[in-house]
Amino acid sequence: MGTTPKFKQLELPFLKKHSPWYFEHKAKKRGFRCIAGVDEAGRGPLAGPVVAAAVILPDRISIPGIDDSKKLTPRQRSTLYPIIREEAKSVGVGIATSDEIDKLNILKATFVAMKRAIENLLWVPDYILVDGNHEIPAIFIPQEAIPKGDQLSVSISAASIIAKVERDAIMEKYHQMFPQYNFKSNKGYATLEHRKAIRIHGYCPIHRKTFKGVKEYVG
Repeated sequence: MGTTPKFKQLELPFLKKHSPWYFEHKAKKRGFRCIAGVDEAGRGPLAGPVVAAAVILPDRISIPGIDDSKKLTPRQRSTLYPIIREEAKSVGVGIATSDEIDKLNILKATFVAMKRAIENLLWVPDYILVDGNHEIPAIFIPQEAIPKGDQLSVSISAASIIAKVERDAIMEKYHQMFPQYNFKSNKGYATLEHRKAIRIHGYCPIHRKTFKGVKEYVG
């Protein structure tokens, strides 16, 4: 498992002035032709899966409004989601469950979700741009880890939107099963209301039993 050198993080203010296609174009200049951006949603919550997405965009496509999903409103993400789905050459989604998170730890489970997302692409990428400080283990495809990549790479930004919308939809379905936790609103994150509900009702099957805020009530 590789770690992106720290000097790359020093370049971020410089890169923000450049095209959101900067990393994609750099890979193309090295001879790569099918580039996938990969990101995840849901590393921090107390409940629910971690969801990853991989997106391959056509060259030089313009989708106004694409950005890090955390900077967008739910309405903006919902508007961009079908556009990305329609315009992308391929979109893959991968999920690691709360049980897998408890068994593996959240970082390893995130890598599992990312690997599944890549495997679910219709096209096999020859280069991967992944958000964060770590490359994805057990992926035998050249890749580059980009700190804050969801703000700097259009492919990763698109993946962040897909992952976030997909995960939110999953948590809204879980809300119907476990309404006492209000997953529709908090999406499993450790809000005051959610933590109070755990104290009152205990945990449910989708809670991450190794996470602080839940593990105290296990057993």
